[in-house]
Amino acid sequence: MATLALGAGTSHGPLLSTPPEQWGLRGGADRRNPALAYRGHDHTYDDLLALRAPGFAGECKPEAQAARHAASRHAIDELGAILTGADLDALVVVSSDHKEVYGDELLPQFAFYWGESMRHEPFTQAALDAMPPGLAVAEVANVPAEPTVRRGHQPLARHLIRETSAAGFDPAASLTLPAGRYGDHGIPHGWGFVFQQLLGGGDTLPVVPLFVNTFWQPNPPSAARCFDFGVALGAAIASFPADLRVGVVASGGLSHFVVDEELDRAFLQALADRDAAHLRGLGDDLLRSGTSELRNWIVVAGALHASPLRPRLLAYEPCYRTEAGTGCAMAFQTWEPA
Repeated sequence: MATLALGAGTSHGPLLSTPPEQWGLRGGADRRNPALAYRGHDHTYDDLLALRAPGFAGECKPEAQAARHAASRHAIDELGAILTGADLDALVVVSSDHKEVYGDELLPQFAFYWGESMRHEPFTQAALDAMPPGLAVAEVANVPAEPTVRRGHQPLARHLIRETSAAGFDPAASLTLPAGRYGDHGIPHGWGFVFQQLLGGGDTLPVVPLFVNTFWQPNPPSAARCFDFGVALGAAIASFPADLRVGVVASGGLSHFVVDEELDRAFLQALADRDAAHLRGLGDDLLRSGTSELRNWIVVAGALHASPLRPRLLAYEPCYRTEAGTGCAMAFQTWEPA
């Protein structure tokens, strides 16, 4: 039978791959955003700045941003070394699609990709030119320089579809990735970050992509549903009838595009304490905007809830790009053998 051998959680926000002296490029978009989501309400930039007075000017100084960036990059290197050194046979990577692949034609709450392989495509120059300021410099770090084929694990993926269905869930099954936003049928950045920045970008081990609709109305799953689906996922991995060492990775989060350190620290403590009640009880009003990607971590926490693997926080770095507290809180964690 398969062994659930390792768990991991990683942020993948663009600030991680943006030189800190350019973090302000995304700050301009924050200042123009009329609906910055923070603790269940939408705010203009000026309202948010007033609400969070005296603000975060100290965190926006160049030396502070450089330190946050350097600590995050160190954690990425550490997590990548743990993943590549764990002697895994396959990874299940749980992340959110920003309508890069699945659109309004059909928006599944949970979807497994079960193909034998998947395309991982570089961006065209036209696609890079069309990105908002501050994104192109980061997104190129999540794609290969040349068109690449990544390995899937079709037998494991089929088993996970069948077993989570038998457990009372209704995951979508995707044998072919849609053309998507960029028209290339490629795997998007939540998985690209794992391939390129954690696994080294070469001939990586087989991956089963699990898509979670964290962002989009009307059907993002509740925190409780995510946790319970994760429990079913962990049981399904453990029941796979082959001697495989399987890892499971959450890609995304933590709080953004408004950083909420209180929310994040309570969340990370709940992971450390295996506090299912806290994780299942996070409200939909909190899981909005980029903070919605906590759902990916909740799925992984559910998958590992009964496991003997122990959680270990590698780093938590709240990366601020404006005085009102916008930015992205970065976290990197493992669940490892004692």
